[in-house]
Amino acid sequence: MRVPLEHRDDHLGDLAVEVPPGRRLSPADTALLHDLVRHASVTVRAAQLAGELQASRSRIVSAREEERKRLRRDLHDGVGPSLAAILLMLEVARSRKDVTDRNALLAEIREETRAAITEVRRTVDELRPPAIDEVGLPGAIRQRAASLSTDRFVFHVDSPLTLPPIPAAVEVAAFRIASEAMTNVAKHSGASRCSVDLACDQTLDLTVSDNGRGSGGPSGSGVGWDSMTERAAELGGSCRISHGPEGGLVVRAVLPLREDVALEVLG
Repeated sequence: MRVPLEHRDDHLGDLAVEVPPGRRLSPADTALLHDLVRHASVTVRAAQLAGELQASRSRIVSAREEERKRLRRDLHDGVGPSLAAILLMLEVARSRKDVTDRNALLAEIREETRAAITEVRRTVDELRPPAIDEVGLPGAIRQRAASLSTDRFVFHVDSPLTLPPIPAAVEVAAFRIASEAMTNVAKHSGASRCSVDLACDQTLDLTVSDNGRGSGGPSGSGVGWDSMTERAAELGGSCRISHGPEGGLVVRAVLPLREDVALEVLG
């Protein structure tokens, strides 16, 4: 006899019970079996969630290590050699007696220094977008929306006039999720408009919705869905991608405002 294991309308599997030949289950046996199934369903679902949480933690740790490796590579292969070259050219310039040669070398040093400064700024900007500190989170999202808008495609950003203090990690995650979602809309949706809504109470709620064709939907890959959901999960929040009631996609991220939540999630 097989009884389906279900939890909140999700089919988890079946509980198979062997009934001895010549015996039939009584109503009491059947009632007991269904009680057992209800408890088993909760246990199975809890085990699944624990596995999913562990897998999510592993992905977060792996992503963080990859980011550290990338930063180390950028500094080691980019800024490091540039600074070493500048130091070497300074030593050479000091030894030059001819003013013209020395000035030419100093001009080269100036350009190399500018390139190194640009590389440092690029690395720093990837860690935390400067626009967040310059104009705040809503302003930074509006700037990103303006850069993606065209004559045929417009973003509308709706946000409270003022936001309460938001942890730095939450600000960066919200900006990255909004930026990724808006970029996906601009590149893949075929939409004519997109709304970005920010709300803040006990959590920071971010919703990005469009009127496009919904391509690359919740089951899509390669357009940043995993990145958005894992950024939210790292902070103990959630990010869900669904189809809108009138077409297009809806990305909704809910991020807690407590700085210690991420530490609790990561253990």
